[in-house]
Amino acid sequence: MDLGLKGKKVIMNGGAHGLGLHSLKHFVAEGADVAFMSRKEDKIEAAKATISAAGSGKVVGDVVDLADGPDAYKAWLAKARDALGGCDIFVHMASSSGAGATGDWQKTLDMDIMAAVNAVEVLTPALAESGTGSIVFMSSTAALETFIAPQAFNALKAALITYGSQLSQALAAQKIRVNCVSPGAIHYGDGNWETIKQHVRPLFDATLAKMPLGRYGEPDEVAKAVVFVASPACPYMTGANVVVDGGFTQRVQF
Repeated sequence: MDLGLKGKKVIMNGGAHGLGLHSLKHFVAEGADVAFMSRKEDKIEAAKATISAAGSGKVVGDVVDLADGPDAYKAWLAKARDALGGCDIFVHMASSSGAGATGDWQKTLDMDIMAAVNAVEVLTPALAESGTGSIVFMSSTAALETFIAPQAFNALKAALITYGSQLSQALAAQKIRVNCVSPGAIHYGDGNWETIKQHVRPLFDATLAKMPLGRYGEPDEVAKAVVFVASPACPYMTGANVVVDGGFTQRVQF
């Protein structure tokens, strides 16, 4: 299937590892140009090499720390937009989860909510000009049912889904689609579930035992969903929350 991504301009906050890195590789493989950010320069250079090897699209990576405040972040968004020559797709990947701060309410608010809000503020004109503008927010199945413990990450990922749903209505007239993707437990080398495996093995094993498919998810399996949802290949999907969890969450969604 042709996803219609050739020549599209993709901006992602995050992207140097994990789900973001895998997603950017697929975007570039489909012919898109991408811009991403990370707190660490060594991760930027390694990610740029990995992403560039996946296709011929332009790859722009910059060192940006959301802890430096909204002004620096907004300046980077504008810089990334100008470097690519526009923005057709924005993927909100930044999260307190990647920073090991899921219990920190202020950091989670800043990273999981305000990083999305500020990006929408900066990029909406370019997304509207695109004609096929698309926004994808990365949420989590932790937002859909009680999981592990009451904490900032779970609550604010739920708020992100609500924001995305309302935003899809508000931006529809400008031909901008807004969707969420909610992964379940995804296991990879430098991810949270590897940390849990090493330090809280009973939780890792108990979670695995509840997996209907008998295994944890892989980053590429989420990345493919992100890229498809973001792409012009599904132009009538907006306001949706796509769950990629191998059937782990026990809920009925009508």
